[in-house]
Amino acid sequence: MDNLTHSLMGLAAAKAGLERLSPAATAVCIIAANAPDADIVAVIGGRWSYLHHHRGITHSIVGTLTLAFLIPSLFYLVDRIIARLRHKTPGIKFRGLLLASMIASATHPLMDWTNNYGVRPLLPWSGQWFYGDLVFILDPWLWLLLGGAAFLLTARTRWRTAAWALLALILTAAILFLPQSRGDVSYPLISRVLWITLLLGLALAHRAHVARRFGPAVALVAIILVVVYWSGLSLLHRRALSQTEAAAASLAAGKNETVVRTAAMPTLANPFRWQGMAETDRATYRFFLTLEESPTGVVRYEKPGGSQLQAIERASQDDVGARVFLEFARFPVFNFEGDCASQLLVQLADLRYTEPGPARGRGSFSLELPVACPEPEKKASE
Repeated sequence: MDNLTHSLMGLAAAKAGLERLSPAATAVCIIAANAPDADIVAVIGGRWSYLHHHRGITHSIVGTLTLAFLIPSLFYLVDRIIARLRHKTPGIKFRGLLLASMIASATHPLMDWTNNYGVRPLLPWSGQWFYGDLVFILDPWLWLLLGGAAFLLTARTRWRTAAWALLALILTAAILFLPQSRGDVSYPLISRVLWITLLLGLALAHRAHVARRFGPAVALVAIILVVVYWSGLSLLHRRALSQTEAAAASLAAGKNETVVRTAAMPTLANPFRWQGMAETDRATYRFFLTLEESPTGVVRYEKPGGSQLQAIERASQDDVGARVFLEFARFPVFNFEGDCASQLLVQLADLRYTEPGPARGRGSFSLELPVACPEPEKKASE
């Protein structure tokens, strides 16, 4: 998930009661909820270094527990140093701060697991990816649930209210205008109307001083609603996966293929529209489906074989980016461009996020490699 969502979850958890465990607990909750993304430092080594390390050891069980211990320990140490310099009694309660940090840190890999990017919780012993496939990597409804609770509980001064209002305007502008500027982003009209309606509801709740009346219960209810939301998406996901399997079987039958695996993945802000993925013994498919309707936008990429597969294997052995990409890609597809007279290129892409094409502008989810043309077979001597 994005760091705004992680920050709002940390703040909501603090306001739900964790802030009572120790001074500085709110700050620790927000930092701990984002801490696993410290692996962003890997970007210094380039995009392939980042792709290789992102959602790696810092998102694993071992890494999350380590960060959850280090953060309150650092706060506790600094508090004791400052208290000694000022000849005062330390204020931080380490056990309370540690408990708050453990809970907030655990939310990060859990939330990251819910989308189709996945996590690797068993590192360093196993690099296996686990995917929840429930929530799109950016989810406005999580912003609204968690941010709404945080807004009601923290907007007690004019400048804080103004800051929340500015954030709401920025997010609303992105929701209203981003789909118009990018054809690959779909945001239903009903979702836009619902977003604005709920924002107005939050404004009215703020004027009615709901937070004063119910206190931490507001944040607790928001977190419970997030769990309910995930549960509803889980039911819809099962239905979408069943449709995906049926559609994959139909597509494979038309090509005399055998289905190997399938997946159903969420789309932006529309729990009734899913992206279906299917791999057969000879090809990889992607399509979109709305519950109770036939799949649309079907694309099919033939799997390379024979000399093409050998050429890809040779090229990937000598290219770090290709090795990292193939380790990461969940549904890798390939496309050959050019010819042996000029230059033969293979375009690789993870079909979850993009299609093969020039790697420029497609981020870390595709790349383009020059490959050697297969040598002509020598005729056996008579």
